[in-house]
Amino acid sequence: MRLRCAVLDDFQKVATEVADWSVVADDVEVVAFDRHIDGEDDLVAALAGFDIVVTLRERVPFPGSLIARLPRLKLIVASGMRNSVIDYAAAEAHGVTVCGTASSSTPPVELTWALLLGLARGIVEESEALRSGGPWQSTVGADLHGRRLGLLGLGKIGGRVAQVGLAFGMRVSAWSQNLTRERADEVGVERAGSKEELLADSDFVSVHLALGDRTRGLLGPAELALLKPTAYLINTSRAAIVDQDALLDALHAGRIAGAGVDVFDVEPLPAGHPMRTAPRLLATPHLGYVSRANYATYYGHAVEDIRAFLDGTPVRRLP
Repeated sequence: MRLRCAVLDDFQKVATEVADWSVVADDVEVVAFDRHIDGEDDLVAALAGFDIVVTLRERVPFPGSLIARLPRLKLIVASGMRNSVIDYAAAEAHGVTVCGTASSSTPPVELTWALLLGLARGIVEESEALRSGGPWQSTVGADLHGRRLGLLGLGKIGGRVAQVGLAFGMRVSAWSQNLTRERADEVGVERAGSKEELLADSDFVSVHLALGDRTRGLLGPAELALLKPTAYLINTSRAAIVDQDALLDALHAGRIAGAGVDVFDVEPLPAGHPMRTAPRLLATPHLGYVSRANYATYYGHAVEDIRAFLDGTPVRRLP
């Protein structure tokens, strides 16, 4: 009897197309869900008949209470090698193996610049006006050359964002609690003396930090108040790093020029969520990791993880 595998949040309906699932076809029946399932009771109802779950990023939490209600579950495959919403201790206690996949830093770097450029040059407003017979030119673009790009975080993604900024002729500075002068020199950027200094001096601020106890709520009302009224904030990292209510207040009050956001406190966003209609906001539905090459890696490695698990030699185990 074949095992059953649920692939969650396959919104684009490509999970079974971008990878070769034939290597597990004799042993596993794959069912992809193209609609998000929210709430523990609904997840139990949907997943009770599955032995394997492939979950995308950190959108679906797997707390101990959920894992305990899925006695048939044997394997969870999470995209990426870090997942903060899976209870690993509970998984181990219930005999559930958890594996991950590789993940490219390229797609979030590119989306960061898509949002930043879209904001700076009013791309959405001008395109919509052109298509709808609106005014011919209504915005004045913000220059990048010579302006300061401030990066919160200078890891793999932040470092690559910095390189693009330097190529545009921007003055680039970075800050994080662990940032060393050696790392800043390696990338070729300035090391800001403090978070407050970076926020006050930057024309564009982009967030590239991992979410943890020290970074949750890192940018609240006091920090956002330090931004120039002409500054733009970009967040393609994690929503909880920026106080969502404080950001909405700043946008509605016009205290900053705009924000580009790809991550939200609730995903998918409910229909009436205020982030859907906020002014001065260029928002995308968490597309930072969504590219064909990255999906091929996610699902290709998911197939490898499943095959290895079936063969009794799990790979890329988490945590």
